[in-house]
Amino acid sequence: MYTKPVARREDGVPLPVLVGAAVGVAVLAAAAAFGWRYWQKAHQPQAAPVPVRVVTLSSAPALAPAPAPAVPAAPAPEPAPVAKEEPVAAPAPQTVSEKPKAVTAPRKHQEKDRRKHEAPAAKSAAAEARAKASVSGKEETAAQKAETGYRRALASIQEGYVNEAVVQLEQALQANPRHDAARQTLVSLLIENKRGDEAMRQLQLGLTLDPAQPALAMLLARLQIEHGGTGIDTLTRTLPYVGANGEYRAFLAGALQRQQRHREAAEQYQAALRSAPQNGVWWMGLGISLQAEKRDAEALDAFRKAKGSATLKPELLAFVENKIQTLSR
Repeated sequence: MYTKPVARREDGVPLPVLVGAAVGVAVLAAAAAFGWRYWQKAHQPQAAPVPVRVVTLSSAPALAPAPAPAVPAAPAPEPAPVAKEEPVAAPAPQTVSEKPKAVTAPRKHQEKDRRKHEAPAAKSAAAEARAKASVSGKEETAAQKAETGYRRALASIQEGYVNEAVVQLEQALQANPRHDAARQTLVSLLIENKRGDEAMRQLQLGLTLDPAQPALAMLLARLQIEHGGTGIDTLTRTLPYVGANGEYRAFLAGALQRQQRHREAAEQYQAALRSAPQNGVWWMGLGISLQAEKRDAEALDAFRKAKGSATLKPELLAFVENKIQTLSR
């Protein structure tokens, strides 16, 4: 604290006057010290209250928690000298200078000019963005709606609300008919709940939108066969998109074989075996169709390869061995 020294008086002053002056100075100093403490208390941040734990000696626990750290008190100002220090007034709060206004004024004009020049470009960019959004906004919104419905359906399935999940999946497909995961999940639920007709309708809708889905085509053909159909038309429409998918071609071969279309069945079995030459079941199927076409030598070779694959179950192996014996006579 800055103190201003007071010059000592050399002339003779009556004692009562000195005492009165000293008392007056003391009173003023005390008032200044009180005012300084009040100003500090009003302008210093208050510390958070610290919880106090009172423990009596007679009932203190064996293991008490660590005491809360004490908050150091704000240092009190040193008392001003009574006779050698003038009263110190509380410091006046600082005021913010008005100079920044004069400095920032040109910047505001510059910013205004810059925005004025950039406004047409910004409006043009915004208009272009709105135009693009108007074209793709519906598609994005529909896709988001379908995905939300699909996720809600999964949550309903986990909670055991199957009927509610079916409705949610149907709504998701209405928003976005190309949401493959939603359609496959819906078809699975319909099949599990013995609603085959609805499942076939959903599969047909999916294949109409995109025939290049071999898994859906095989599932639809299987359901059609179970309901008395052949499934051949469904499998044939998707055949151009399967490539070297042996499972698909063997499935089509079996459907053709059931309809006594052995020549076509043999062709599909041969195509399937090119991708999996050790599949004994497919060799057996090929042998059956070749024998039906009176191509006994080729059928015998197919049955022998089926036996040599060592992949047949006992009942199928017994059937193949019987065919080998019959064709070997």
